Amino acid sequence: MYALKNKVQLIGNLGCAPEYREIESGKKLARFSLATNQSYRNQNGEKVTETQWHNLIAWGALAEIAEKYLHKGADVAIEGRLINRNYTDSQGIKRYVTEIQVHELLMLGQKGFSEEE
Repeated sequence: MYALKNKVQLIGNLGCAPEYREIESGKKLARFSLATNQSYRNQNGEKVTETQWHNLIAWGALAEIAEKYLHKGADVAIEGRLINRNYTDSQGIKRYVTEIQVHELLMLGQKGFSEEE
């Protein structure tokens, strides 16, 4: 049951290509955003689609895969956990960030993809 306490699963589209970098310790990091859509009918019977944006981070080999294969608009399914952090920006203002640390990534609708590439 412990693994279910902080688990996020999303299916959506990438908002941009992953931003990939290697940090000072040598760890590899990829940052990207994911849009998820939810549709419903309003009181007038009109279809309304709401988009939510999620900030994602991936480390190590998963970051390398994201950088190599993911692109803007790609359909993906992810599983990870919520991370809350804060920092002080250059003006001295404390900022709060919620991100999803990706543990699993599944590329959907990728034609011609093979693990050998």
